[in-house]
Amino acid sequence: MSVIRGARERARTEVTGAIKEEARRQLAAEGAARLSLRAVARELGMVSSALYRYFPSRDDLLTALIVDAYDSVGEAAENALADSEEKVPVERWTAVCRAVRDWALGHPHEYALIYGSPVPGYSAPLDTVGPAARVGLALIAVAEAAHREGALAVPGSPPLPEAVHADAWRLIRDLDRELPPSAVAALVAVWAQLFGLVSFELFGQFNRVVDARDEFFDLAASRLAHQIGIRADGVLPEE
Repeated sequence: MSVIRGARERARTEVTGAIKEEARRQLAAEGAARLSLRAVARELGMVSSALYRYFPSRDDLLTALIVDAYDSVGEAAENALADSEEKVPVERWTAVCRAVRDWALGHPHEYALIYGSPVPGYSAPLDTVGPAARVGLALIAVAEAAHREGALAVPGSPPLPEAVHADAWRLIRDLDRELPPSAVAALVAVWAQLFGLVSFELFGQFNRVVDARDEFFDLAASRLAHQIGIRADGVLPEE
């Protein structure tokens, strides 16, 4: 019986993978808004009722694609963090940022799905929250390590507005992190700026503006690190 169950599970995994692969092809060709379960089933030679046993609705299929994309870029960021463990904080930071950019350039349609225009009529469920946080958590890990090493000059000016301070403390408690509120507020800002940089490049806003894309991105990433207090040399001056 276990052999039969194992064969069924493998078959289901293979069919699920084929459905998602065809859906990604349609994303590239038509965009997320025009994704259709019937069209996916037709291209795979399946009847629609058979596909519905794997994904009951278009939104279920979209959610699976979104989770896969978040997990993929998150894994790229986490691998870069692990590979740069012996480097100074600014180099670790830049490595994580570069991994996000490299992933986006290699997966433009999946990047557009998770960081582009919202899909009309689709509301992301809680299943996407954990995967979506992986890049942010990798960046936080760099800042937290720098803080422990004494290589993080905590931003102190201008002072945080009371409401922003409260938000920062909530994040610190929710994530169980050891960072000052001002550093957390700065991290949220540079997290948004990182994806702004990537989106500008990917969606063509840098055309005829920035030619040295690699060098420009590394410079911008290092300046984002400086915004949260990570020094370029990774060492704080002695008082």
